[in-house]
Amino acid sequence: MLLKKITIFLTIDEKTIDTYFNAHDPSPLYKRQLNQDFESYITSSIVAIKRYSVLRFKLVCNRESDKQYIEPLIHAIRRHFSIQKSIKESEFVKFKKSSYKLLAFSLTIVMACQFFIVALIKNNEHLHSVFGNALDVFSWVILWKPIDKLIFFWNPFLKEISILDRLMNAEVIISEKYTVGLTVPEKKYA
Repeated sequence: MLLKKITIFLTIDEKTIDTYFNAHDPSPLYKRQLNQDFESYITSSIVAIKRYSVLRFKLVCNRESDKQYIEPLIHAIRRHFSIQKSIKESEFVKFKKSSYKLLAFSLTIVMACQFFIVALIKNNEHLHSVFGNALDVFSWVILWKPIDKLIFFWNPFLKEISILDRLMNAEVIISEKYTVGLTVPEKKYA
């Protein structure tokens, strides 16, 4: 089911905060790398994302003292997805550059072949027609891959960049579990 709003629930307390980060990273909390399991949890939470889905993190604090972990965790999450977005953007730039180079190279070969056919076979109309048709087929074959890449393969890059941007800028909602007083209703026996 595709959703308009996707909420990623996280519990923050003294016991769980270290499970969100790489255990081998000695950096301060806000600069630490995210744990792979935690990153997998986030990405599996947004599997049903649509183009205009809104993402938000809902952080549940068990005690007042757990609020101290909110800022470092959110900073680490945003930093992580900012780096991922930069990597994906550079991959997209490389993809576009290589695709345009391949297209330009293919067009150059096609134009060179057209020039040589015209230059070599001026007088024989029948031979010119045969080689012209063969060159048309060759042109489609050589140009198919670059055109296909430029038309269809760019969208996954933009989708991934969009998702990473929304993860990076997701709204944060803080829920304080300790302020909610749950009472058990009295049982009445008849």
